[in-house]
Order: sequence, then C-alpha cells, then structure tokens
Amino acid sequence: MDSDAAFEIFVVTAPGLEPALCAELQALGFADPVPVKGGVTVRGGWPEVWRANLEVRGATRVLARIGAFRAFHLAQLDKRARRVPWGDVLRPDVPVRVEASCKGSRIYHAGAAAQRIERAIREELGAPAPTDADADTAVVLKARIDDDLCTLSLDTSGESLHKRGHKEAVHKAPMRETMAALFLRLCGFDGAEPVVDPMCGSGTFVIEAAEIAAGLLPGRSRHFAFERLASFDPAAWERLRVRETAAAPPPAVRFHGSDRDAGAIALSRGNAERAGVAGLVAFRQHAISDLTPPDGPPGLVIVNPPYGARIGEARQLLPLYQTLGKTLLARFGGWRVGLVTSDAALARSTGLPFGPPDAPVSHGGVRVTLYRTGPLP
Repeated sequence: MDSDAAFEIFVVTAPGLEPALCAELQALGFADPVPVKGGVTVRGGWPEVWRANLEVRGATRVLARIGAFRAFHLAQLDKRARRVPWGDVLRPDVPVRVEASCKGSRIYHAGAAAQRIERAIREELGAPAPTDADADTAVVLKARIDDDLCTLSLDTSGESLHKRGHKEAVHKAPMRETMAALFLRLCGFDGAEPVVDPMCGSGTFVIEAAEIAAGLLPGRSRHFAFERLASFDPAAWERLRVRETAAAPPPAVRFHGSDRDAGAIALSRGNAERAGVAGLVAFRQHAISDLTPPDGPPGLVIVNPPYGARIGEARQLLPLYQTLGKTLLARFGGWRVGLVTSDAALARSTGLPFGPPDAPVSHGGVRVTLYRTGPLP
C-alpha cells in the first residue's frame, strides 16, 4: 500500500447522525464525503487518517480501508490474505487482533475467518499473536465478508474517540462527547453564541461548546492506535498537531451549566478544568425554576433531561418537562432550544414550539431524538 496513495477512510458515528457528521467532514475540507449506514466515507492518505482522529468532533472511530478481495472458502481466504502487503501498514513487533463478520457469504463462520487472517499475518509478517495482556496495545483489523467480498479495515483510533482524555468523572446517563458535538452542530451552534444547559450532569454539552468556541481540537490530549502502525511518521504527525492546534482568539461569549445536584456541579467543574476551558464556563447549583439567562446576547439552550426509559417513569417526569418549558418561554425570549429525549409526549409537554424532529439516534441502547426550536418569542 503506497504511503502517498489515497484510499477509502470510513469515519464511524452513531446511526442517525451520518448527515451531521458528513456536514462536519465537509466543513473540515475532507475529500468526497459520502454518508453511508453507520458513518461517512472520505478519500485520503495517512495524514488524513491522523487529521480525522485529531479534529473530527463527531467521529466515534476512524477505519482505514487497506484492502479487499473475493473469497469463497476458508482456504482461498487464507491464500489471498497472505498476498496482502502487511508490512506496508503493520509492524512485526505489534500484535494484531482480527475481528471478522460474515453476511450473505459462503464463508459464514466469523471466528474461523478471523483465525485464518490472524495466522496469515503472523506467518507472513512475524507479528506476535495477541494475548489478553495485549488488549490495550494490539492493533485491531476488521474483516467484513459481505457477499463473498472480504474488506479489510484497520481501526486507527483505538479507544473510542468520545474519550477525549479530560473527563475522569461522569454523572448518570452521560451524553457522549461525539454525540453532543453533533447535536450542537444540528442546533446551528458554531462557537459564536452562548450556550446554557440547565441539566448539565457532568458538563458535556457546556464543555464541548466551550472547546468548539476556543478552537481546541478534540484529540489534542490522547494517543491513537495509528501511532503503532508501520505507516506512522512521528515527525509528520507532530508537524500536523502543531499546525492544527495553533491558538485561536479567545471566544467573546461564555458557556453555562446548572444542575440541582451539587455532585454534578463538582464533576462538571473538574472536567472543565482538565479540558482547559474552566475560564470559559460557569456551573451553578439550582433548580430549573430558578434558571435565568446570562447577561449578553441570546444563544442556545441545549438539554438532555432524564427520559424515564422504563414504563411508568415518563409520567413522573412530566412536571420537570413542564417546568422547563414554562421557564424557557417566560425568560428566554430570542434563545433557541435543543432538547434530547426518547419520548415525544415529554417533549410536547414542555409547550415549546419544536419543529419536525430529527431522525432518532441510539444513545446507550435508547433511541433518542433531538427536538429543536427557532428563536423563542
């Protein structure tokens, strides 16, 4: 695989958020973004893989498509896997774990397929077999056999990209940073307006908004799996990091979170400190009914309230949603609202003038929807 040649890069996101991720990749200048189920494909080389991991806020992980071939039985899979120039991308001293899936193919045993490819890599390249102790250091190769076509993709991220490296503490049912970033984008947030989250939990929406406004890149504080590949160029990566993390002018607006739980406020403040945005955010403990807009221009209220996923719980949450709606309608004229919930009846109970809802998105196994308003009267 030529280090300068363009190949397909698959940027993964939560199903339902593909169009939002596509818009982000377009805005960041990635070539040929095409939304597909579960993510967006772009074209590029290894520098684009590194940049996607470093910069793309809505990406869950980044897969590099390094090869594809037809295979109709396991012996053929073994033979063709041995022809892949593994040494171009993999290092002989780094263990490789293969994860296989089979769909509509004559090869139907995913475990056997993974074993054949792992053995081919081990014998052709000399890479050690992965052990349980290698869970954090092994490179993961995903082999998808679909309609007898075996597609090989390297996971270049490692840990999920929502793990920015700042949030040591989380509150109940936390919103993942990647999802929060795309919900902010869908609400039209570009970093130039204030944001208020009146049920801030561990502060994800507020901290993510502050990072966007400050031009802080999501991957600035962590390591990635691509650093353990043969295609990795440490000097080029350092130049990219330095260039892309050039200081942006400080934002003129601030970002506000509140919660009735004192523990949530303490968590949020600690997370903001680690993220380097403590000077841009303010967290206060109080009830929804005590919420008032900050001084300055109107902006965006975004909130991820409890949903009551179990039967009967939603009814108990009605007063909370009703109070939220009344408070915003009474005090937040000119502000837009984004509300994430799994229950359309709860969203309606706010009395807020939501437009047509977005596509549902899976959040921790629950299907949630973003409801949005224009500026409130």
